[in-house]
Amino acid sequence: MRAPQTEAILRRMTDPLPCPTVFTARCAIVGAGPAGLMLGLLLARAGVEVIVLEKHKDFLRDFRGDTIHPSTLEVMHEIGLLEGLLKLPHTQAPKLHAEIGGTDVTLADFSRLPTRCRFIAFMPQWDFLDYVARQAARYPSFQLLMSTAVEDLIEENGRVVGLRATCDGAPMEIRAGLVVAADGRHSRVRAKAGLAVEAFGSPRDVLWMKLSRQSDDPPYTMGHAGPRQGFVMIDRGDYWQCGYVLKKGSFDEVKRAGLDAFRATVAAVSPLPASRMDEVRDWTDVSLLQVRIDRLTQWWKPGLLCIGDAAHAMSPIGGVGVNLAIQDAVAAANILTAPLLKGAVDEAALAAVQKRRTFPTKATQKLQLMMQKDRRKRETDARRSSGPPAFVRTIARWPLLAHLAGRLVGLGFRPEHVRDRKP
Repeated sequence: MRAPQTEAILRRMTDPLPCPTVFTARCAIVGAGPAGLMLGLLLARAGVEVIVLEKHKDFLRDFRGDTIHPSTLEVMHEIGLLEGLLKLPHTQAPKLHAEIGGTDVTLADFSRLPTRCRFIAFMPQWDFLDYVARQAARYPSFQLLMSTAVEDLIEENGRVVGLRATCDGAPMEIRAGLVVAADGRHSRVRAKAGLAVEAFGSPRDVLWMKLSRQSDDPPYTMGHAGPRQGFVMIDRGDYWQCGYVLKKGSFDEVKRAGLDAFRATVAAVSPLPASRMDEVRDWTDVSLLQVRIDRLTQWWKPGLLCIGDAAHAMSPIGGVGVNLAIQDAVAAANILTAPLLKGAVDEAALAAVQKRRTFPTKATQKLQLMMQKDRRKRETDARRSSGPPAFVRTIARWPLLAHLAGRLVGLGFRPEHVRDRKP
């Protein structure tokens, strides 16, 4: 059952919105996720006319990336929105833990970060997005259109100059000096633009499910290592968001084995009582996340820029995807605000955004791929397959490394800071 606050969000976001036949703006952003809304907020705050298009009618979707890392919390502080954000229901994790062989191991410790918030905030993403959207709506240059799906790009003389879309089924056209694709790892915009994708693959998928949280449950908020498989628990307050890691493409095989076999397999690697798996009543209580790691070789073409998952899809390892997307948005706003205010964004400015964000993207994906490689080695070695990954064993042996891990997870390789441009 959704909380009363969530129901209020649903009512507000499903109210009919005006959908003009033709719309013009300095910037049109496709996707009202973390990257799109953050960029829209920062641009509108600086006085740029911006319209954000979202194909769904609301933000209410389960099992989205709900971690708000210290780097994002610092950005919210820099624009004066942290206090209001932290008034929303959330839980705080100053450390991330794993249970290994009956021992609690700290994988990441945020207590030494040079930030105001030395913790990860776990908050339903719909609450975070609604909060950012409401703050952006205070600026007259910002507009958000829900239930608006992009159909095609408008290109003239080799440059993207706008979008064709449908709003509640009615056709509309948006003309913009810059189109930003922030519509996720299955980006329709980047596909329409024909941008080349470099895929690295992933040997894993994740099955997400909800299990009730009881007062005597273990206080874990990250990984639980089990034989050959992983089990992830994220504290959502009154329930656990649990993830069961399995071999890529094997979900159909799992379903053929039956729900009872699935419950028993997960219970064997979960620190929760086996009876808790009875809460998974049928397969509709299980959501498949198809893990992928990829990135565009070029994030832009004249008149168009991709950011967030549309530019680089991440593994869920460390929950860093949302925060990298927000860092992309901050960097894009810092670089593009002045050209947008002048009315012209050239290729050099778009290339500058990619250049700024390429190193943290590649470095993060490199770490994730190294972790995947270690897992594959373990699964082909019967002597090591039941043990934890190498990086977990190393952190367990040298606890000080948890602070380094905390910095990498909490801040990333190149944290961005907002350049203040209040109108």
